[in-house]
Amino acid sequence: MPVITNIDDLKRLHKKRTPKMFYDYCESGAWTEQTFRENVTDFDKIRLRQRIAVDMEGRSTATQMIGQDVSMPVALAPVGLTGMQRADGEIKAAKAAEKFGVPFTLSTMSICSIEEVDKHTTKPFWFQLYVMRDQDFLEGIIQRAKDAKVSALVLTLDLQILGQRHKDLKNGLSVPLRPTLPNIANLATKWQWGLEMLATKNKSFGNIVGHAKGVSNMGSLFTWTAEQFDPRLDWDKIKKIKEMWGGPLILKGILDEEDARRAVDVGADAIIVSNHGGRQLDGALSSIRRLEPIIAAVGDQVEVHIDSGIRSGQDVLKATAMGATGTYIGRAYIYGLGAMGEAGVTKALEVIHKELDMSMALCGRRNINDVDRDILLVPEDFAGRWA
Repeated sequence: MPVITNIDDLKRLHKKRTPKMFYDYCESGAWTEQTFRENVTDFDKIRLRQRIAVDMEGRSTATQMIGQDVSMPVALAPVGLTGMQRADGEIKAAKAAEKFGVPFTLSTMSICSIEEVDKHTTKPFWFQLYVMRDQDFLEGIIQRAKDAKVSALVLTLDLQILGQRHKDLKNGLSVPLRPTLPNIANLATKWQWGLEMLATKNKSFGNIVGHAKGVSNMGSLFTWTAEQFDPRLDWDKIKKIKEMWGGPLILKGILDEEDARRAVDVGADAIIVSNHGGRQLDGALSSIRRLEPIIAAVGDQVEVHIDSGIRSGQDVLKATAMGATGTYIGRAYIYGLGAMGEAGVTKALEVIHKELDMSMALCGRRNINDVDRDILLVPEDFAGRWA
């Protein structure tokens, strides 16, 4: 068993053990990948204030996200094709999150279905919704989430059209699927991954195949998917989806103060400051740069969460100190999943929790709910002055 001390250790194992096309799917951004990179490097610009002679016993990272108890202000973000990083990947990640006491968010584009994840978990999880043109499918999947007792709906707003990711196109991970010969050869070398995939029944998009009209296999799935992301999604439709859902609603993909205000107007319970991990609009500012301006605009009216670029417990601490009431990890837990399955997801959460807990203590705080801007050293004009 390798010694795992940080998320990068898991990333290296993930790259070694997972087929290249699926590793690249995780580790890529749109176009030049500028935003993908800056999501991470902008966290590095923020420093922590060390404090001494402070009682550090009795520490707690426990808090709440949208009224739900969490062991730390971290949720597992929705990631498409998680079940291709490791067989039954969504189930394994959901089980690890449940045991650790943090929310798991299932993607619409998951391999394991809502029902399969529900069958293997004992507590409610969250579900992320992409809005499709097919109204029957939209209503049906929301009802299926209700039937599974999903406790929050995460509505993604920044994928009405799909950003171009060069690595996916070069690997043939496109619609329709066109794997290259080097990728096929690479798949043959990942024997443990292949044996696990052979043993599972979950090999297609479980939320779609057999549920969308006319979609019964992978061929018809790719045709349907290429035509279904709804570019007409607007605030009126978001309001109707909230009414249809009837439960806690989290709006994901907010990078602008005006959009944050509109999210409040339609009754969002929380918003996620997010640029889709740098996978959509390349050239957009990093999520951490946009966090404080959005909190200033709406933070007294709605919970403000953040994703994109979080790779450590220190990143979680920095975002929390800047005012975020929740953070999401995507790639960080996918690295763990690809490296070691459910145990790897647990290890990723353990690493982040340890870093969060120790860094919080060394900044002179014992309770995550007492963490504030005073523990940070932030460059002047970090949010930037943009004409």
